Order: sequence, then C-alpha cells, then structure tokens
Amino acid sequence: MTKKHPKALPFLFFSEMWERFGYYLMIGIFTLYLKDTIDNGGFGFNEKEASDLYGTFIAFVFLTPFIGGLLADRVLGYRLSVTIGGILMGIGYCLMSVHDINILYIAMFLVILGNGFFKPNISALLGNLYNDPEYKALKDSGFNIFYMGINIGAFVCNFFSAALFNIYGWYAAFLAAGVGMFIGIIIFWSGTKHFKHADVIKEKSDKDMPLLQIFGVILLPAIGFGLIGYFLPAPLVGSRSTDAFLFGCIPVVFFYGRLLVKSPENERKPIAAMLAIFSVVIAFWAVFKQNGSTLNTWAERYTDREIPSALTPTMKSLYLVDTVRYQKDSVVVMDHHFRAADKTNKEWAFPSYFKNLDEKHIPEEGGEVYLFNTNLFQSVNPFWVVALTPLILAFFAFLRRKEKEPSTPLKIALGLLISGLSCLVMVGAVYANNNGADKSSAWWFISSYFVITIGELFLSPMGLSMVSKLSPPRLTALMMGGWFLATSIGNKLSGVLSSLWDGYENKANFFYVNFILLTAASLLMFLMIKWLNKIFKEHA
Repeated sequence: MTKKHPKALPFLFFSEMWERFGYYLMIGIFTLYLKDTIDNGGFGFNEKEASDLYGTFIAFVFLTPFIGGLLADRVLGYRLSVTIGGILMGIGYCLMSVHDINILYIAMFLVILGNGFFKPNISALLGNLYNDPEYKALKDSGFNIFYMGINIGAFVCNFFSAALFNIYGWYAAFLAAGVGMFIGIIIFWSGTKHFKHADVIKEKSDKDMPLLQIFGVILLPAIGFGLIGYFLPAPLVGSRSTDAFLFGCIPVVFFYGRLLVKSPENERKPIAAMLAIFSVVIAFWAVFKQNGSTLNTWAERYTDREIPSALTPTMKSLYLVDTVRYQKDSVVVMDHHFRAADKTNKEWAFPSYFKNLDEKHIPEEGGEVYLFNTNLFQSVNPFWVVALTPLILAFFAFLRRKEKEPSTPLKIALGLLISGLSCLVMVGAVYANNNGADKSSAWWFISSYFVITIGELFLSPMGLSMVSKLSPPRLTALMMGGWFLATSIGNKLSGVLSSLWDGYENKANFFYVNFILLTAASLLMFLMIKWLNKIFKEHA
C-alpha cells in the first residue's frame, strides 16, 4: 500500500476486497435472477416484485450491523465478529446456488445476518488502527484506500459472474461469490498479528443500556412494530414489506435517540452531529442503490449493448456474450447451455432486445446479435472508483498542503450535490433515446456513473472516517452500525423508488425526482455546516 500507513492495511484491504467480490457479484445478478424465466433457472418475478424484494434484502443487509456492532463492542470483539460474519455470508451465497425459493430466503437471511457481523467491525477495526497518533492525520486517506479495495472486488466480480453464468448457469455464479468470501476470511486471519492490538472490547459504562434490555426493549419491539406495519389494512408506502421494514426501524431509531439523551455531556455533541449526518445521507443511498434495480433495468432494456465486431471474438472466447437471434414476431435467446426459450410470453420480465432498436440495426430473419451481459454494466461504478480514488486523494492532499482541504462535513455536502448532477445526466439519456423509444448509447450510462462516483468518493469513505473520528471509544462499532442503519433505510427507499419506474410514462420525471431528493439533502447539509464544523474542530 504505502509505508506511511499501518502494516495491517493491506490485509484489511484484501479481506474487504474479496468480501465485496462476493457481495457485489451476488447483488449484480440478484434482480436479473429473480426476473429470469423459470425454464431458464430464475423465478419469473415482474419488475415491481423484483425491486421490492431487492430493496427489502439490501435494507436488512445494512440494518443488522446495528446488532453486530453492539455485540462486537461489548462481547465478541472485532476479529471474532468479522470471522462469524464472513462464514455466514459464504454459506449464504453457496445456498443461493440451489434453485428453490425457500432456500433462497434462508440464504438471504444468512447473508443479512453475516453482513451485520462483518461490515461495521472491519471498518471499526481499521479506524482503531488510525487512532494511533502516528497515523491519525492519514485516517481519511486510509479509508479512501480501503474503499478502493471494496471497489476492485466489485469491478472484477461481474466478469466472473457473467462468464460462469454463460457457461454453467446461475448456480455457478453464486458459488463463486461464496468462494470469494471464504478467501477473504483466510486473508483476514493471515494478518491478525498486525491488528490484534486494535481489537479491544470497550469498557462498560453505567450509561450503557444492558444487552438483555436492548434485546427486550428495542429488538423485540422492532419485530412487533414490523408485524404491525405488515398487517396494516392497506400499504402506506408501496408494499407490505416496505411498511414492515420502516415500522420495524422505529424502535432502533428510538434507541439512538435515547443514546443521545442519556450520554454524558462531553459525548452528546459528537453523537448529535453523527445522527444529523446519518439522517441526511439516507437520500444518497436511496438514489445510489438503484444501481442494482432501476439502472440494471436501464442497461437491460434501454441501452445499446451490442458488442463491436472487433471485440466480438474476444468477448465470445471469454464467455461474456448474450446471443440473441432475431425471428419475426419473436426472439430466441441462445446461451452456452445450448438451451433455447421462446420469449414471446407477455409475462416474461425482459422485453425483447429488438423492441426499441432502430430498424436498420435489426438483423435479417435468423440473424444473431451479440450483446454484453447486462450485469457487466455493474462494473462501471467500481471501475470509476478505482480510477478516480488516486485523483481524489491527490486533490485533497494538494488542498491539505495549501491548508484549504474541505472539512469532512463539507465533503459530504458536496458529495450529495455532485451525486444529484448524475441524475441530470440520466435525464439527458431519456431525451436522447426519445423516452425509451430507441436505444441510448452506453456512454450516457457510463457518464452518469462517472459523476455519481465523484459524489460517492466525497461522501461514503468520509462517512466511515467521520464515525471513527467522532465516536466515543465505547461506542465505535455501535455508531458504525448507525451509519449502516442510515444506509439500510436508504436502501429500502431505493427499492420503493425503483418499484415506481413502470408508473412514470415520461422516464425523465423519474430522474428529476431523484435529482430533487439529493439537492434537498445537500442543502440541509450546507445549512448545518457551521455547527458541524465546530463540533469536528472540538472532538475529531
């Protein structure tokens, strides 16, 4: 990595890289798998059903860090928690290879639980390493480097999943996710001597709510509230699962509010600052996490995915090709299993690729078109993260030398504003393809991700760094869980927004809504900047 950073950084970097390899491989194909036909190994979900389940799944994935962070802080420690989480996720990914809806739900549960143990605690462990005075000034850049590891895994995984799906089927791609997770755990334990000193269970405080009380007063009521939301006479926010999730969050949000009120006076301001930022960044995740739903749909239905003839032999040899044969009034999709399926059924979730293709690009009867696999477009965002991270780090280092580096809260506010501009790029894409009547160039898609990735790099790693800087030592992992709670709520709202896609006749309006949401969030951050900067100056 660099000699200036702790020796543990490469081990945590590669552990997280492989963990994210597994997670983003799975999440990149999740809605495609749900919407594929039963004959082709999927479940035949429609767009709304797939978006709703996707949003619920990724919401719970980022809700359980609340529990995992709490147990790590007080009982298990970080290394054991990360290990438990990694094993559970690896088993969950492998179970997804079994084509059975009930086993799929069991697998999802294991991934949800495993991420709760893994995600907040590897980040908290990294933050503890940078609490050493020797490394404290490098904490932001350390988290940026760590974040780059996340995205190397996210970039590479989609090529593996596309090839394995084309050669063997969905099950092989999910198995690869499990293997990646287990590799990450092996790397994690091989470097334990470099970070075991940072794995410290926090001293108990009389201000801490006992664990049994938390489970009795917070988690059980969360289940009860969730059931109330689920069994309401009519859904309030899109679907019963959405109502159940949002109602279930109420006791958890109450817990963080109680934490603020009951904390010692010297801890109250930094906790208040973190909770304020958590609330605002929900909007970012509500838009950003549509990458696995709305933007997957955009890539599948509205993007020109045809492979240039010069690249076709290479892409075919790497098994990164969807082959579509044109037949009048129907489309036959041939894959590398030599299966063929007539896709004229109205209930088929993916409309014909030729439906909005310019007539001059439609082949003759029986002609074949070679297309990039849809999930390959999921690698665009991590590609930009890997490419732009060194530039962003250099930019901030330049400003630091000039003593003009933005504060962490200002970086987050700018990240929200920049992310909002990416929605305007997609508005341009809608106008370019005549509101879906034609295919749009993939460059619109790539450009939108370029913009939102800059916003992401201003915001996401800064959020992790912020929690590490401001959290009282006894609450580090718990407050990291709070960051992921905000992510969780945003993730669920991303599913709510995505499920509305088909209801927008003019698709530009859908992206305008996202733009307004992010712009409003950035304005709220700018209004709080003076107050937040003062707290950071006193406590970070």
